[in-house]
Amino acid sequence: MRGPPPQPVALRVLRGNPSKRSFRLGVQPAWPPEIPEPPDFLGTGEARQEWLRLAPQLHALGLLTAVDVPMLAVYCTSYERWRTALSLLNQLEANDPVMKGLLIKSRDRGAVRNPLLAVVRHEADTMRLLAAEFGFTPSARSRIHAVDPVGPSKFEGLIALNGPRRA
Repeated sequence: MRGPPPQPVALRVLRGNPSKRSFRLGVQPAWPPEIPEPPDFLGTGEARQEWLRLAPQLHALGLLTAVDVPMLAVYCTSYERWRTALSLLNQLEANDPVMKGLLIKSRDRGAVRNPLLAVVRHEADTMRLLAAEFGFTPSARSRIHAVDPVGPSKFEGLIALNGPRRA
């Protein structure tokens, strides 16, 4: 596939339309009036807390629909695993001031790289990819020009979008 990957229409609207090309709307999922509840499998831990932190913000921007729930749940699950692995690495670092938990002893008593480092990297990569999809990485955020969600501008509708009508 050539060029940048396609972006959700809501994200493209927030980012603006510098090329002035029309959007191909296609079929878009319905935007729910209420913030979707976190899935039950997120439990009560950090994954659920991350959901409760992000879902209202994404919903307010029109970036969270019913079909987006599983991907946001994957992000939140990766976040919880990432935090858990980091916490365990911090505990190992406290007990090992020289190697800081980066190396551990293998079965044959040799030093090997701590497998928690692979978990941290994998979950961070998953979060980074999904964060870019939802538009909340720093570079994605720099391209978003959000409007005030309170309501339409008092000037909205004064200029016809299709140009003047001819009789």
